[in-house]
Amino acid sequence: MIKKQNSKLILKAVSAVLLLVGATWAQAAEKLTIGITLQPYYSYVKAVVGDKVDVLPLVDAGFNPHNYQPQPNDLRRLKQMDVIVVNGIGHDDFALKVIQAANRDDLLVIEANKDVPLLPAIGQSVGDGAVNPHTFVGLSTTIQKVYTIANEMAKIDPENARYYRSNARRYATKFRKYKHEAMTTLGDLDTSGMVVATTHNAYGYLLQEFGIDVAAVIEPAHGVEPSASQLQETIEKIRQSEIDVLFYELNMPNRYVDTIEKATGVQLYRFSHMTHGPYKADKVEIEMKANLDTLVESMKFAAVKKGS
Repeated sequence: MIKKQNSKLILKAVSAVLLLVGATWAQAAEKLTIGITLQPYYSYVKAVVGDKVDVLPLVDAGFNPHNYQPQPNDLRRLKQMDVIVVNGIGHDDFALKVIQAANRDDLLVIEANKDVPLLPAIGQSVGDGAVNPHTFVGLSTTIQKVYTIANEMAKIDPENARYYRSNARRYATKFRKYKHEAMTTLGDLDTSGMVVATTHNAYGYLLQEFGIDVAAVIEPAHGVEPSASQLQETIEKIRQSEIDVLFYELNMPNRYVDTIEKATGVQLYRFSHMTHGPYKADKVEIEMKANLDTLVESMKFAAVKKGS
């Protein structure tokens, strides 16, 4: 009698375990896979979806989005995705080509910048009507994109809608605090006369939040060094415009920057472009904070220079 009772208890325990395992397998099988095209979007999407969704980069880390050509492996990865988040305004055109080639009518595409107020692109190689695609470098633009991703995911996966939106609000709060801290650090410092140039048309969304206009963009195109005549024109423009600061990219070799520094005496500061290095959930938080620290330092320098 005791053996029969023990056997029943064992059977019940085994059944419960099997049901639990079965439920876990079913949950895993039902998990969506969401793709991303650029490193910043990995941070955004991970912040929003947490462990509810698998996040899969379309391309291995270490590529240059400005000259990347689609590869067969990109199509294979795309086949695993239910959803893909794209920048969609010029910085990940390679991904749009892959999506078009895949002929996936069932693939859901989230355009992260669809609700973002866009700046016009500036620079020597920019065509008419082009927009600045570097919204991931800005604070307010980052927040808006995270909200857009959360809202679109809420439509796709209503069961987790509240979770996605709550995560988006929490993530956005971090960037609002970063900006508040930077503004507080600047205090009553007069930076109204600050004039800057950049080596790439990438930082406008961040600079505009602090009332800074870009007087000159040096590169004729991203990663393309200016010719000798273009470089001389830039040096003359920096001298004439009394530019205080030149921002250039942390991860790009800009050999001509030293020439400009020696010829003009302009102060150099480096920003992260946020599209280099491995895919990490906290990448944008870390590099945005570093960019803000750099910006504050440059604004303090300019204020002292103008006041001297």
